Amino acid sequence: MFTSHMDIALTEARAAAARGEVPVGAVITGPDGVVIAQAGNRTRELNDPTAHAEILAIRAACAVLGQERLEGCDLHVTLEPCPMCAGAISFARIRRLYYGASDPKSGGVAQGARVFSHPQCHHVPEIYDGLSEAQAARLLKDFFEARR
Repeated sequence: MFTSHMDIALTEARAAAARGEVPVGAVITGPDGVVIAQAGNRTRELNDPTAHAEILAIRAACAVLGQERLEGCDLHVTLEPCPMCAGAISFARIRRLYYGASDPKSGGVAQGARVFSHPQCHHVPEIYDGLSEAQAARLLKDFFEARR
């Protein structure tokens, strides 16, 4: 059975929710489409406000490749990256960004800060939004409803 990269990201998001973390998952693939790294949010577990799924996946992929840039690599994430993660995506030189649900409250790509539209942003990935959007949005909605 074929599993898409967004399916893997959704699995990471579900695992994050099971740990009590906001359900966001990320996957980084190399130029050949092979998964290099995957992660889910771990901010509470690690007591680290920067431990977003994207940041953890970028760190892991850089460690695997032994380099600070991820040129030619793609990032698949269940939620629109926040401004911090969008900055990291730019600094890592991610080739393509694929994301699921938009984030009107904290997004940094199409919402809010729109990091990639600023002249100070030196690298802009190709951006594809709305992948598995309904599933990603449902995970988030269910997670937050359970906490109210």
